Amino acid sequence: MFVLDTLTHRLKRGCETMAFPQGPAPALPDRHGGALRVDVAKCTDGCRECADVCPTVAITQKPGIPLSLDLGRCIFCAACLDACPPGAITATGNYRMATRTREDLVLGGAGHEELRLAAALDGKLQKLFGRSLRLRQVSAGGCGGCEADVNVLGTIGWDLGRFGIQMVASPRHADGLLITGAISRNMELALRKTYDAVPEPKIVIAVGACAIAGGPFVDNPEILNGAQALVPVDLFIPGCPPPPLTILDGLLRLLDRLEERKIPVGASA
Repeated sequence: MFVLDTLTHRLKRGCETMAFPQGPAPALPDRHGGALRVDVAKCTDGCRECADVCPTVAITQKPGIPLSLDLGRCIFCAACLDACPPGAITATGNYRMATRTREDLVLGGAGHEELRLAAALDGKLQKLFGRSLRLRQVSAGGCGGCEADVNVLGTIGWDLGRFGIQMVASPRHADGLLITGAISRNMELALRKTYDAVPEPKIVIAVGACAIAGGPFVDNPEILNGAQALVPVDLFIPGCPPPPLTILDGLLRLLDRLEERKIPVGASA
């Protein structure tokens, strides 16, 4: 009888896993404005109002040099949006934020004004991991925010396993690491040993502002300002924390599973 009741209940509820990426993407949380955009043409030379309110020094504005915004350091507190008089920094509402290089997270300045979204793995790595990817998640001094949003991807609504991506318990069974947290000095040796235990070839994914650049603890002597100080990073997913949709989008881009959705940041989903 118990089995019959379970099957009946399951049939009534139907499929609860979202159709993404084939279907529409779920909305971002109300508090998260998505990726930011910088319009240096609107920026007034010498104005430092946005830089002065940034808690992680993600914004630099020097006389004669265009505004620069580092989304790797950004904790998306929106203080700069409220402080910027000409509106040179705006929220796009776009969840696509993952990049392959640290430099691609820096907007404005002498570089680009919009994100250069992550490209897929190349050659041998794509053949190895494109259809099956096993990751060992390491919280190297995290607050639990990024860790919680990574865990959400394993629930029935997201079902990360349908993409061939799974979290494993041992680094010896993994294809790479997914790192969260500010990389505290107490976790330095553990992270090094975990990375060394993953068989070659391997990849590393840094999730959240802490794992990318130290987050709100940036430049604290007890942290290392991001995973790249210890290990090579193949994918950067910014946010504090990044929503599950942003994390999933980054993972699928890395595996070249989003060809039909490669839309520039700022465009509608």
